[in-house]
Amino acid sequence: MKDMNYYETFITVAADCPLFHGEVPIARKSGTTKPLLEYELLSKQPYTFTQEDLLFEVHIRHKAIPSAELEENERRIRDAFFEKPQPCLRASMLPKKYGWGIHFNEHGKIALYGAETAEYKEFIRNSDGELKILPAMRNSREKNKM
Repeated sequence: MKDMNYYETFITVAADCPLFHGEVPIARKSGTTKPLLEYELLSKQPYTFTQEDLLFEVHIRHKAIPSAELEENERRIRDAFFEKPQPCLRASMLPKKYGWGIHFNEHGKIALYGAETAEYKEFIRNSDGELKILPAMRNSREKNKM
């Protein structure tokens, strides 16, 4: 498997994000959403997960894979999950819709920062030039103007 983690990178909120501050994603009546799972994991455990670890953890929670099955077959389940292309966190609803910037440290571990925070603004400033700054993917394509 190819390493799909980011290092020393900051993903900014999308240019067309409707919020100027970090907001907690809401749950649906049908259950917990992927953005809510991502938020809960990253807000409670900053700099614990790499992108690969987070994507897999969200997958097993979203699919409600029983822990007994996971204990017996984690490697197989993980390999099957990553056989298919997975979207990176630039496509996550956290920076696209909910106003969260995503910081990856030198070890590829992730933390969230609301767009309104001083830390977010400092990452954007990137005064030492050490960070790679990437925008989240837009929510919609810009329409061609004629």
